[in-house]
Amino acid sequence: MTGYGEAQGEAGGVSYAIEVKTVNNRYFKTIIKLPEPATFMEEDIDRLLRKNISRGTVNYVLRLKDASSSAMFDIDEAGLQVVVEKLSRAGSSSGINGTIDISNLLTLPGIIQPALPDVKKAEKIKKIVLEISQKALDKLRQMRATEGGCLEADVKKCCAVIEEELKQIRGRSSIVLREYAEKLKKRVNELLAHAEIKIDEGILAREVAVFAERSDISEEVSRLDSHLQQFEQCFNGIEQVGRRLDFISQEMLREANTIASKAADTETTRYVVNIKCQIDRIKEQVQNIE
Repeated sequence: MTGYGEAQGEAGGVSYAIEVKTVNNRYFKTIIKLPEPATFMEEDIDRLLRKNISRGTVNYVLRLKDASSSAMFDIDEAGLQVVVEKLSRAGSSSGINGTIDISNLLTLPGIIQPALPDVKKAEKIKKIVLEISQKALDKLRQMRATEGGCLEADVKKCCAVIEEELKQIRGRSSIVLREYAEKLKKRVNELLAHAEIKIDEGILAREVAVFAERSDISEEVSRLDSHLQQFEQCFNGIEQVGRRLDFISQEMLREANTIASKAADTETTRYVVNIKCQIDRIKEQVQNIE
């Protein structure tokens, strides 16, 4: 499910701003962006994200703001001195006079380096960042819970439509068999009318029985109805139901396809088409459910 959460905090002259975003993904994936002085916390942040979120692509961003210079970076003074001396010698040997702009030299690779905190300071920073991260995650989960309520209502609406179509299919089963028997008897009588031969009722009964066995969808209808009940039960207090619902929806589609292949009635086929449309919508929606 999509979601967004953010939180800020300040400690030791350093301001922390954290954003967490999630987008739909049937699996769990993290994208963590940290400033160089905070890269040592990546594994701890990843564990915190996995603890709070089980599905989706999670984008985590930590920003450090208004921090003192000593807390943010170190300057390689020895390296800077070497660069200045080389530039001075090059200017003298080539006869070029000019001034050296320190601000431009600071952009050279390796001159400014991230200041790595000591063990004690690192633990303190990690504790602060994880606390702020949890606040952002709490906000994100609230937003995802709201979206989840809308998804649940939509999926249940689809299930209600499927249940109604199944009722229609059950009602058609006996009618289809009777119509087939009458149609078969009429056709055979028409073919044998000129020969003045009367149809054998036993043969007719066997043909109807074969048709009834071949087109019997009662088992598939019962299983599909059972899947619907399991599907709705998943919403009653079960956490992390996304993958379970995904599996059940696949089974529902399999049963619907079997019914469609065995149905010998255009009206039943129309009901099955409607069922498959609803299942496709369910399959699309459950990808967004955690």
